[in-house]
Amino acid sequence: MYIAMNRFLIKNGKEELFEEIWKSRETHLEETPGFIKFNLLKSINKEGTTLYASHTEWKSKTHFENWTKSEAFRKAHKGASNNKDLYIGHPEFEGFHIVI
Repeated sequence: MYIAMNRFLIKNGKEELFEEIWKSRETHLEETPGFIKFNLLKSINKEGTTLYASHTEWKSKTHFENWTKSEAFRKAHKGASNNKDLYIGHPEFEGFHIVI
């Protein structure tokens, strides 16, 4: 299995809007081969930001990489740049192979 995560620093006061965007967006993940699970994680509020992470589980890294090259990926991320005012910096990607 493979876990793909993006970390987002969200400006204070923008958390509800950020969460609503994620709750209402069409991810197109369910139709993607190799997709297992999605979670949006919320962490601590620190120094004017709240840390979030999108967390997806995949059967393999190849399945994840195939999704990033797919039409479903393009649809899921359409208009993402419209909400730049919510973020501090760019999302930070982290990929993990499950060892145990």
